[in-house]
Amino acid sequence: MSNRYPIGEFSAPAYYTPKELSEWIDSIEAFPLKMRSLVQDLSDDQKELRYREGGWTIREVVHHCADSHLNSQIRFKWTLTEDKPTIKAYFEDRWATLADYNETDLEPTIKLIEALHAKWVILLNSLNEEQLQRSFIHPEHGMEFKLFQVVANYAWHGEHHLAHVRVALQASG
Repeated sequence: MSNRYPIGEFSAPAYYTPKELSEWIDSIEAFPLKMRSLVQDLSDDQKELRYREGGWTIREVVHHCADSHLNSQIRFKWTLTEDKPTIKAYFEDRWATLADYNETDLEPTIKLIEALHAKWVILLNSLNEEQLQRSFIHPEHGMEFKLFQVVANYAWHGEHHLAHVRVALQASG
């Protein structure tokens, strides 16, 4: 595997089993504690480590996860309350240039992730089959995504970025 995709690239499932759904939700629920355990004792210098040349720093990865997962929860709510909405995309690379991404104290961002995931998991566990089949249109990809596929994607997304942090830390010794 490459450092860009240390756990492999995401492939959206065409269907799911209840066991898979449960595992994906468990992964989303566990993400905040896993991220906290990886970054809570890092020095400011360690937070500047990169998982690959041209990739984000650990600091930027943590801030990105908060923003990305917040956007995802909002997309879930649009999809559950509107008929096949076209969601709002955002420029992740541009968001990473904003002042909050320069913040080396990651505690507020970790707390945001913890609170967001606690709330998100309640929503995810409440979804029935019909709701999981609801979909949104992603304008960047011009594709329709069902909510169960998005659950799978964000389980992957969390593990993907946890792996980035681990790769950066391992590379530094």
